Amino acid sequence: MSASSVNSHQYDRLMHPILIAGCLIIMISFAIRSSFGLFQIPVADEFGWLRSEFSLAIAIQNLFWGIGQPIFGALAEKYGDRKAIVAGIFCYAFGLFLSAFAITPGQHQLLEMIIGFGIAGTGFGLILAIVGRATSDKHRSVALGITTAAGSIGQLIGPPAAQSLLANMPWQEVFMVFAGVILVTLLFVNTLKVPKPKAVANAPTEEPLGVVVKRAIKDPTFLFLFVGFFSCGYQLAFITAHFPALITEMCSAISPASLIQSLGVTTTSGLGAMAIALIGLANIGGTIFAGWLGNRYSRKYLLASIYALRTLISVIFIMNPITPEAVVLFSILMGALWLATVPLTAGLIGHIYGLKYMGTLYGLVFLSHQIGGFLGVWLGGALYDHYGDYIMVWWIGIAVGLFSALIHLPVNERPQTAHAV
Repeated sequence: MSASSVNSHQYDRLMHPILIAGCLIIMISFAIRSSFGLFQIPVADEFGWLRSEFSLAIAIQNLFWGIGQPIFGALAEKYGDRKAIVAGIFCYAFGLFLSAFAITPGQHQLLEMIIGFGIAGTGFGLILAIVGRATSDKHRSVALGITTAAGSIGQLIGPPAAQSLLANMPWQEVFMVFAGVILVTLLFVNTLKVPKPKAVANAPTEEPLGVVVKRAIKDPTFLFLFVGFFSCGYQLAFITAHFPALITEMCSAISPASLIQSLGVTTTSGLGAMAIALIGLANIGGTIFAGWLGNRYSRKYLLASIYALRTLISVIFIMNPITPEAVVLFSILMGALWLATVPLTAGLIGHIYGLKYMGTLYGLVFLSHQIGGFLGVWLGGALYDHYGDYIMVWWIGIAVGLFSALIHLPVNERPQTAHAV
């Protein structure tokens, strides 16, 4: 790379150490996070809780993940990316370890606040911002897609691993194992160092964080992105937390001669874990493809299309018999769209508002995602206890998905700063 390049702190190739380290951290973080739905029935059965009580704990985790995202983004701006991530790792491990000793709904709900902060410190907000700053313009969108896909790889390996552990040890010990696993990510943190850009003569003075944030929240486009991300969080969190239980209770029995049983899945609970893993597998390609498309086409129209397709797939699934074959097909189709919104939304924020404070601004938008996640998980449990099934909460997810498809259409993609993607 030329020494005179303004972006000399960026890698001019797609694969580089910062991208790899970021992917490993997100993969492990999401492997654990995506497994919490499998604890729902064992924990509730042991203590005789209503479904809504452990659901509320997972909902609180999603909410505090969202609350923590802009906080960790601001901490990274002030103290450095790596210090913020280390703080997130220890929050995650501490919350998981203490969860092994929680025996009341209130204790689980309190500890999920800490875990939520831990996910925020090891998740998309910080890592995508680091990768975005470290990658050149021509590779950035695809790099963000690859980093997001790492979360899907975690989702692919996490639930089956958790299911295997739960089959061989108490859920309390599984939480302890997870606490040790998340500490492994400390090995990759030191690699996440983006060299500071060289000073450029006559460069404009950088605006402070507060000025950029105030301008963003007054911009209708930022509000459209904020509101539109709500349904993504609602749908993803509801499915992650409740889909295994929905499958266990509503799915037709698995035939001994079925293709699914030939894959080693003989129970509906095993099918639930397989469904979450299939979503993660399909989304590996989906997010990378979305990142590739984001370099070539309007991101707002891509986002509107993804939300519209999610809505259509959900309508078709719920209006037909829920068989093992339908579960597999739904998981693959929904998985292809699962996190495809993340690189596009993050890329839009970097494109419109600049890369310097991308972590904080994405964190603010992500807060809406997690408010949606909170409601998706909590309503899933509350409406299940009231109606005895998940039908109502599923249709609410369909409605908000359609709304998100429409709200992205008026987004103005024109950059507002000189530091556009």
